Amino acid sequence: MVAENVSIGILSLPSAVATLGLVPSIILLLGISGISWYTAYVICHCCSWCSLWPAISCLTSTVLMNVLTDHGTCTIVFGVISLVVSCVGALPRTMGKVYYLSIACQILSIVAATVATMIAVGVELKGSIPIAATTHLSFNEDLPLLLLTTFYPTVGHASFFGFISEMDKPREFPNALSVLQIIDTSLYLANAVVIYRYVGEDVQSPALGSAGPLMKKVAYGLAILTVLIAGIVNGHIASKYVYVRIFRGSHHMQESSLLSVGSWVAIGIILWILAWVIAESIPVFNDLLSLITALFGCWVTYGFPALFWFLLNKGSCFSSAKKIFLTVSNLFILIMAITICGLGLYVSGDAVSKTSSDADWTCANNAS
Repeated sequence: MVAENVSIGILSLPSAVATLGLVPSIILLLGISGISWYTAYVICHCCSWCSLWPAISCLTSTVLMNVLTDHGTCTIVFGVISLVVSCVGALPRTMGKVYYLSIACQILSIVAATVATMIAVGVELKGSIPIAATTHLSFNEDLPLLLLTTFYPTVGHASFFGFISEMDKPREFPNALSVLQIIDTSLYLANAVVIYRYVGEDVQSPALGSAGPLMKKVAYGLAILTVLIAGIVNGHIASKYVYVRIFRGSHHMQESSLLSVGSWVAIGIILWILAWVIAESIPVFNDLLSLITALFGCWVTYGFPALFWFLLNKGSCFSSAKKIFLTVSNLFILIMAITICGLGLYVSGDAVSKTSSDADWTCANNAS
């Protein structure tokens, strides 16, 4: 779960802190992390959802390869390579094999990459860097980054259904969730605050690009496993949801027949082609993260859990003082999800139309 949540989203946080200001960013990140903790706890009592998170992996892979090769070839070619590698990596039908890759590689990879970036920006610091405690936000230009800062890194709930279903002791999920939230929030704060402190308002997104010409190549090299495996895990989860929807209750769920294996492979190929198309159509990192957060993440993490709570407590929402408090809290979370979705789609769509329309489906370097 830590490997699933601490991945590509963490790389957007420093630039978002630069936009929002240090104090609001810390407060909002802590607040949203707490709400996400609660809604994940609600989910563990409700166990589907197919996400488009693999598109982020495809896009980040093209940025990574452009950095490492100094734009050695067409960006679309790098996208196709990422498509093929990720599709093959997500072929195992059981989560265990895929998650072993995450535990062994992804956590070490993203931690090493972010730590290398923090060290590099600290060493390369020359003179004083102005730090803004607060800033003045523009609705159209800055609100998408607000979504990034406070929501995207905490919207990994879509994968929790799969985790719970394959746990030996599903009742232990709340304990695992507590460990996850403590580790995730600590890493998010350390990464965002330290990199912003030493780079300032010029911090890039993904943040690894702020480490200087040489060290950013080192950082991206360390992040290769994270970028690939994050996509593989999310692609596997999305494929599993579709597969279960199709074959639920049939003998094909456990068989290795031509139909079951062929269907699994076909679902994976179609999903990754869709992810690649989305990544090429919205080639700006922040814009794609904002759009996915507004369209899917806010509902999976906040809206649906609030609705689940009302369903589980139908007829007893006002039976006690505690239930009244929880009713008001879940109503607030539901309204928050609706607001994020509505306003987020507007500002993200506007940002995509302005910044992505001239860069989609091109061989140009998207890391510059």
